[in-house]
Amino acid sequence: MAVPLAGNVKGRQGKRRPAVSGAAEPGAPIGKKGRTADVGTLKLPSHGYPTEHPFNKDGYRYILAEPDPHAPFRQEFDESNEWSGKPIPGWLYRSLCPGVVLLALHDRAPQLKISEDRLAVTGEKGYCMVRATHGVSMGNWYFEVCIEEMPEGTATRLGWGRQYANLQAPVGYDKFGYSWRSRKGTRFHESRGKHYSDGYGEGDTLGFLVMLPTSTTTKYTPNTYKDRPLVKFKSHLYYEDKDNIQASLNNLKELPGSKIFFFKNGECQGEAFTDIYEGCYYPSVSLFRNVTVSINFGPNFKYPPPSEYNYRPMSDKAEEAICEQTMADLLYLTENEGKLRLDNFNL
Repeated sequence: MAVPLAGNVKGRQGKRRPAVSGAAEPGAPIGKKGRTADVGTLKLPSHGYPTEHPFNKDGYRYILAEPDPHAPFRQEFDESNEWSGKPIPGWLYRSLCPGVVLLALHDRAPQLKISEDRLAVTGEKGYCMVRATHGVSMGNWYFEVCIEEMPEGTATRLGWGRQYANLQAPVGYDKFGYSWRSRKGTRFHESRGKHYSDGYGEGDTLGFLVMLPTSTTTKYTPNTYKDRPLVKFKSHLYYEDKDNIQASLNNLKELPGSKIFFFKNGECQGEAFTDIYEGCYYPSVSLFRNVTVSINFGPNFKYPPPSEYNYRPMSDKAEEAICEQTMADLLYLTENEGKLRLDNFNL
């Protein structure tokens, strides 16, 4: 496995600690000579994400940023000598939107081992989770997981989770996730297990379908992080965003008509959950001990669901997400044009 691991992980309620050794500091200056060109032109590995990076944990999440060539006053900033050594305004950058759906390197428990192609993961010790790089908030979406190796005493809980689902716990541990357990085929939500199907094991291919109807109260535009502080870590810039879990819990609303179905080797196991909470859901994998699974986000599946489900493969979300993120950034720049002009006077 090509990705290095990090240990000594604290739970969500623990005191905030650096994401990894030498973690970034909010508003850290780039330095008089380390201007945007040095950061923005650094070559990323073939999988499109820095090998050394801050992890999402302890109430904070980190979003890889890149220079926004369309940001207003971009040229003035690049040419200004007075800005050296000062924090860079977040609106001059944009979140880097991956061009393909993979397992997230940063949005996972650090002890999990991710394969070089970012389509397989191996567990270690107790239950912990990894999410995909992309989530969905409306429509019918599907992905597959194959159980590659499941030694005796290991287990999985697989399904759909939101961004606040605890990474140091199984999917379905809290209100932010819905899962299907390998042992006895139990379905889980908010740590409550209910009988659903027979169990599954090594060699099985599992399918995961979520159906999210449109709603007037669902937020479909993703967050723009242009108003967040930029931090520097290992020559790359990241937006630092603070979790607001309690507010999210207070705003939970059921989405009428929403459903989750699980499939085993092409056979639908029935309706697992209905009227789930509205929001953005990510393909999520949680593993207990050294079990290994591979993920297929499509478009070609081993056991595609019947056409009656009118589903889309998760792989389709990558291009769509780029358009959605661009729209969110444009809305921010338009709505804050006056403020950005004032900021420009300080360049």
